[in-house]
Amino acid sequence: MLTLVQAQAILAATLAHADGAGFKPLVIAILDARGAQKLLAAQDGTSLKRAEIALGKAHGAVAMGIGSRALHKMALERPYFVEAATHAVGGSLVPVPGGVLIRDAAGTLLGAVGISGDTSDNDEAAALSGIAAAGLVADTGA
Repeated sequence: MLTLVQAQAILAATLAHADGAGFKPLVIAILDARGAQKLLAAQDGTSLKRAEIALGKAHGAVAMGIGSRALHKMALERPYFVEAATHAVGGSLVPVPGGVLIRDAAGTLLGAVGISGDTSDNDEAAALSGIAAAGLVADTGA
């Protein structure tokens, strides 16, 4: 189970990485393995719908069991499947990098981080940094 303390550690390290790298303001969504929200934080200056995008990245990763980088590749190769999957999960699936699964050392799925606000690659880099700093394993699906 992803604990609140772990989610808070991920959030703090993600924000520190983004600030240190000079990223644009981010929204960070952290879900547990059930897809329930543990944390949602929006830095000052984010645009209106960034939270929905961050949640879609994280929720899509948890729902499909793969990181959103893999979902992006899948969307390019099999767009009808990803369109159908998006519909099946209620529309909350954003198939671009920035949705990263959180696993423990044994590979057990604990949840996902979804980030939106900068480029998709930078969103993903911030998530990777936060997950690693919390002592957990990040899975982008790549």
